[in-house]
Amino acid sequence: MAAPGVKNTETPSHIGGVQSPVFLLLVTGVLIGFNFPLGKIAGNAGISPVLWAMVVSLGVCVMLLPVLALKRRLAVPKGRMIRYVVISALISFVIPNILLFSVIPHAGSGFTGLIFSTSPVFTLALAALFRLKTPGWIGILGIATGLIGAAVVSITRGSAPEAPAAIWIIATAIIPVFLACGNIYRTMAWPDGASPDVLAFWSHGFSIVAFVLILLTTQGSVPFFELAREPEAALAQALVAGLMFPIYFRLQQQGGPVLLSQIGYIAAAVGLVAATVFLGERYSTMTWIGAAVIAFGIAITIAAQKKKR
Repeated sequence: MAAPGVKNTETPSHIGGVQSPVFLLLVTGVLIGFNFPLGKIAGNAGISPVLWAMVVSLGVCVMLLPVLALKRRLAVPKGRMIRYVVISALISFVIPNILLFSVIPHAGSGFTGLIFSTSPVFTLALAALFRLKTPGWIGILGIATGLIGAAVVSITRGSAPEAPAAIWIIATAIIPVFLACGNIYRTMAWPDGASPDVLAFWSHGFSIVAFVLILLTTQGSVPFFELAREPEAALAQALVAGLMFPIYFRLQQQGGPVLLSQIGYIAAAVGLVAATVFLGERYSTMTWIGAAVIAFGIAITIAAQKKKR
């Protein structure tokens, strides 16, 4: 479904086609999963988390700029769209991405991805609260199961000999809460007739401004020179983001906030496998069990949605 009040300005989706919400979900989830190992590489190189978060937004804007220019859709946002861009940027991209790239070096990319995967649980709960989606008993069971899995992962990770400080465990747990708030807000406040590409461009454009201000305030400059420590990873991060967010906003428009949030479990699977295979991270059996419980909880929420259709 499109966001409430949105006039669909894009080509309609087709079941089984490349524009179907399920296809968009899979592609977005896989792409976002690469954020975790790339963020770990940046953290190991000592690159500022704020700067790395800005690379994400720069990638989106650089790739969308020529597309929107050719389509003559670069008009400066006004009125309701300005409010949408500012708020969605802060709660969806600025705060979560700074937290994400700050905690990954300390908590591990695989663990961070697993906790990231609980965003569907929080999104479903908020959707019910705002009457966008009211879960039945199966949906409530899914929410409870997902939270139990997240608790198992957090406790086992927190009690491991190499466990990060409690502050990083807490910071990791906050990320999906912000993601859920962003998912709900972007649906409820989506400006009438707005194109997903336009909203993606200006939301990340404002995010860049916010990142620059944060860096100037905290460091006195924007340390682009740090990117020279991992230029290939920086380029990959920008490319992944540039490809992902136009699809991400289309998925938001066509699938709604709860379906969008389910990119979390796909991203977690990609991030956990990548962290284990390529970065050498190791997790206990209980952590893997917790991850399986999270996946089971998400599966229950999906089943609950399908039953209501």
